[in-house]
Amino acid sequence: MMPLTMAKPGETVTIRRVTGRDEVRQHLAELGFVADSTVTVVSELAGNLILQVKDSRIALDHTLANRVMI
Repeated sequence: MMPLTMAKPGETVTIRRVTGRDEVRQHLAELGFVADSTVTVVSELAGNLILQVKDSRIALDHTLANRVMI
């Protein structure tokens, strides 16, 4: 497993686990970041990611993206 920040733009990955405090995990789950779902990295700038999750595009900063393990 590695953090989502290691994924390259254009890559589609499967989420294995979400780490962090309960509030952080709940917030990410509400955005669609749950185990066994797939996300596509649209672009990356200074560790911050724009991701395609289901039918939405979501921006995550470096800190939150490090909480998502792929």
